[in-house]
Amino acid sequence: MQESTMNTITAAELRARIAGGELPGQEYTLLDVREPHEVELESIDGDVHIPLDQVVERRGELDPSRELIVYCAGGIRSARAIEALEAAGYGGPMTNLEGGIKAWSASA
Repeated sequence: MQESTMNTITAAELRARIAGGELPGQEYTLLDVREPHEVELESIDGDVHIPLDQVVERRGELDPSRELIVYCAGGIRSARAIEALEAAGYGGPMTNLEGGIKAWSASA
């Protein structure tokens, strides 16, 4: 079986896009798949929160015509969310935030 290559973005690249005026909710959707207690501690402005265990059943809330940038704490659950959405037939472009919120915080 051929291993698919997942699109990724670094925290610095995402910060540059936001600084350049590409805000979440416009050209792309920023999806946080962490648990609610994690979101309370820190999140990225403009994101949408759908916990990993709900992402497939709630995929209808996502716009497949926009890029979906997915993040979690460290990048593992967001990769699982992308794989689950692909398996469920979600057709939009998806990108994983490398290192998740930890990398985002470290890049500030």
